[in-house]
Formats: sequence, structure tokens, C-alpha cells
Amino acid sequence: MFLHLGNDVLINTKNLIGIFDIEKSSISKYTKEYLSNAEKLKRIVNVSFDLPKSFIVCLDENFNETVYISPISTATLKKRFIKKKI
Repeated sequence: MFLHLGNDVLINTKNLIGIFDIEKSSISKYTKEYLSNAEKLKRIVNVSFDLPKSFIVCLDENFNETVYISPISTATLKKRFIKKKI
């Protein structure tokens, strides 16, 4: 199954690790550090240049992390994910 993150970007849900609210979670210094390190390693994919609302962490078959920055809220992504599971 696939999850649409915005702007023609789809991820395979079997690779999904977590969906996080960027505003609430970026308060933590650990999250800021994590996102900063992911950016340095060129593991961040900006789905859109709109205001980011969430970030999604995925692992590929080789256990490489990719962090997607999405303008879609975590609540909407959750609804899409659950709807596909049913």
C-alpha cells in the first residue's frame, strides 16, 4: 500500500517508521538535532515548498533513512493511512 504525502510523492507504507507533527516535535533539542543530521546526510526530501506541517520517517530495503517534509497535517496523513488499511 502507498501513502500520498503531497505533490505526487508516494511512499510504500511497509517502509513507514513514523509520522510526526513538525511544530510539536521540533520543540525538543533531540528532534532538532535529528533533523539537522538528516539534512547534513542529504536524507531529507521536501515534498513541497509550502509551510511544513509534518515529517515522515521511512526506511528502505537497505535500512537507509529518508525523512519527508510534508505540508499535510499528521491528522490527515493518519486518516489516509487508516482508510487504506481497512
